[in-house]
Amino acid sequence: MDTLRILKGHGTGNDFVIVPDPDGSLDLPPAMVARLCDRRTGIGGDGLLRVVRSAAHPEAAAMAEEAEWFMDYRNADGSVAEMCGNGVRVFVRFLVREQLVAPGAVAVATRAGVRHAVIGADGPDGPAEVTVDMGPARLPGPDGIVVRVGERSWPARNVNMGNPHAVAFVDDLDHAGELRTAPTVTPAAAYPDGVNVEFVVDRGERHVALRVHERGSGETLSCGTGACAVMVAAARRDGLDPARSGQPATYTVDVPGGRLRITERPDGHVEMTGPAVIVAEGRIDPDWLATG
Repeated sequence: MDTLRILKGHGTGNDFVIVPDPDGSLDLPPAMVARLCDRRTGIGGDGLLRVVRSAAHPEAAAMAEEAEWFMDYRNADGSVAEMCGNGVRVFVRFLVREQLVAPGAVAVATRAGVRHAVIGADGPDGPAEVTVDMGPARLPGPDGIVVRVGERSWPARNVNMGNPHAVAFVDDLDHAGELRTAPTVTPAAAYPDGVNVEFVVDRGERHVALRVHERGSGETLSCGTGACAVMVAAARRDGLDPARSGQPATYTVDVPGGRLRITERPDGHVEMTGPAVIVAEGRIDPDWLATG
């Protein structure tokens, strides 16, 4: 690998190293991803977005007719992940910036399936927000999931947004602790591949705030799929189910890095709207790459 073009972007503070690789020719082993995401000795990020044509990637080739571009998402430790909601928004922002797609409707292939986004044209007030159809939430069993931090414990709701979440409603977000290490979640069998854990407090009517520990990354300033999972868990707790009522439900979800609007439609699909920003671009020094 002689050189490597990279960009840096974020969505409500959830930040990513972006690696354009349209032909799928790059070899990015987990150790290299972890080096790039290291905040002291690399570029720094909660994860890495590799931008690949779907037809050029074996995991996405079957989706190529519906979505030209595949978001090959990796956690900061190099592990592979199914989905990243904030990552999709940043991914779409990148595609428009590079004129690989036009503003409007954009389809993105992910390991959790195709996600459909809408991005407007930028205006005098700044970059347009991005809305992503995150698909329907699933609320699998079992009941009796418990999240523990230190001596405190809370019941949690199992919500799957293409990746797994345990949502716990708490009295104070500080009760989540430092979140550098993963909270304990039982029964472990409910999440064989690990879990993202959200701690949630109420801020007002249909308005909540969260902190999150993302598997493979630790505490992050935002988690898009987590915000969607929290919205669905809060709606059910509040007696709202758009599939039954026929009326959409919208919640404001505050994350440490900003604010997202999450709507669950009567067809079960969950839409997330929020900002996405490209911060910088450059090239990795070949000597640094060679030492990996």
